[in-house]
Amino acid sequence: MNSPEASTPLSDRQAGHLRHFANLSRQPVNDWSGMQGRGTGQDDFGGYRFQLAYMAYAIALAHRHRLPGAPGAFRPVFERLIAKMLLPEVWMYWARVSRGGSVFNMHRSHDYEEDWNPVGRDNIMYSAYVQSMALLHHYLFDDDRYAQPGALTFSYWSFFWGGKERRFEYDQRSLNQHVYWQMVESGYLGVACEPNCVFQICNQPAILGFRLHDLVHGGAMAAEVTTAYQQAWERFGRLGANGHYLTMMAQDTQALRDNAGPSPWVDAWCGMLMNMWNRDFVHAHYPAQLAGWLLRGEDGACSVRSAERPPVMGQQVVNDDSDFGFAAAWASEMGDAATLAGFMRHADRHMAPAWRDGGFHFPRNDQLEDAQGHRTLVEPMTGNVLLGYASLNVPDGLWRLYNQPWPEHHHRQPALVRVDDAVDVLQAVFDTEARVLRFALRRCEGVGGGVEVEIGRLASRGAWTLWCDGAEVARGEAGRIDGGAALALRATPEGFALRCPEGATAAFVLAFGAD
Repeated sequence: MNSPEASTPLSDRQAGHLRHFANLSRQPVNDWSGMQGRGTGQDDFGGYRFQLAYMAYAIALAHRHRLPGAPGAFRPVFERLIAKMLLPEVWMYWARVSRGGSVFNMHRSHDYEEDWNPVGRDNIMYSAYVQSMALLHHYLFDDDRYAQPGALTFSYWSFFWGGKERRFEYDQRSLNQHVYWQMVESGYLGVACEPNCVFQICNQPAILGFRLHDLVHGGAMAAEVTTAYQQAWERFGRLGANGHYLTMMAQDTQALRDNAGPSPWVDAWCGMLMNMWNRDFVHAHYPAQLAGWLLRGEDGACSVRSAERPPVMGQQVVNDDSDFGFAAAWASEMGDAATLAGFMRHADRHMAPAWRDGGFHFPRNDQLEDAQGHRTLVEPMTGNVLLGYASLNVPDGLWRLYNQPWPEHHHRQPALVRVDDAVDVLQAVFDTEARVLRFALRRCEGVGGGVEVEIGRLASRGAWTLWCDGAEVARGEAGRIDGGAALALRATPEGFALRCPEGATAAFVLAFGAD
């Protein structure tokens, strides 16, 4: 079943967000240009792990709902994001954080030892993203590469210090089982992020992972976990006395921390993820929670009121909360088109949108507001990722991904199975009833030469006819092509490859004869 949004081509900006994700994914190993936030040590909400994970989630939503017929445009980017997710620079913070010492676990610091395994205990704020990303890849692309032994390996060694190599080998099955048993052992209250600190937010990606595991491997792990999770939290409730999502629970005392302020990121991040499996609850509380921190400006523009961070242990905490970005992403999930448009209107006016190498983003700006009081703060998580996520998502996008899986025959349907890096795909959807693959391509500006797109899964489809911009350009069937010289068509084992035209966007229709 295709989403209705798949019938509408991407806008230039939506394609630009995808291009920006792809550009970031292609940066050399440990080149984090444009991704560094204000915090240090990768232990805050602007860390590389969150940027990489939510780029992958945005790609998943765009593929599932907008470009279901273009796996070749997304798979290479997704794989590069996972490769970066496994780099030590992303997870080495855990060796420090694992020892405790914060205001929430200092009293138990003697219980914790330095732990170099980033998924071994706690740290659900990392392990659940690796788990869900690997399973998303398998589900989206019908590719089991991360199910192979050792496919998800975390390793680090330096000859300057540290002695022998730290190496921890997992795959999508073993990591999923490990996270599941941590959830069970917690009494289904959730796995900790930092020691002793269980955040509602960071356990939601694990639930997504369980659901994807069920879709790929079978079983009902997600149903078991969500049912037990609901029961475990019944005596606490999900909301504080002020009606906003509880931020965290201390494992040892089960003391709850309210979302004081309130902080937009707590409501928005938790709400957009929990909507996957608890939609009625999330939608019911959305209007009042939004009203607690939403700021309405001129001509329908919207911004947010961030809660002031109090000093902690004599220090002012500096990190990236990404309030504005999470609020926009939540509005997209809720289908609140007016509020989402208001956030985008504000961002366009006050957050300096920019194009770079064909990609669209909002560059980092550490200044909170301008002289007129308009919010200008842009954290990399917001500017690189979340505003793009919000633009590419659809109403109830995560809920639909979770609850409305692709039909079994989806991965056998004609599709764009390989797309060169210099091509933007603006539409790609196969109409099962009409037996037509519609796709639209645009070559990146300034790129010449043989830039190709491969159309595959045609072996059993019989005769086909290809139109470009309304004109018939070629006919063929397995192993034979008639015409198509202008597009340099060539046969491939399961279909054909064509050269992306230069100039404006080209719209294609590939139609198949009757069965």
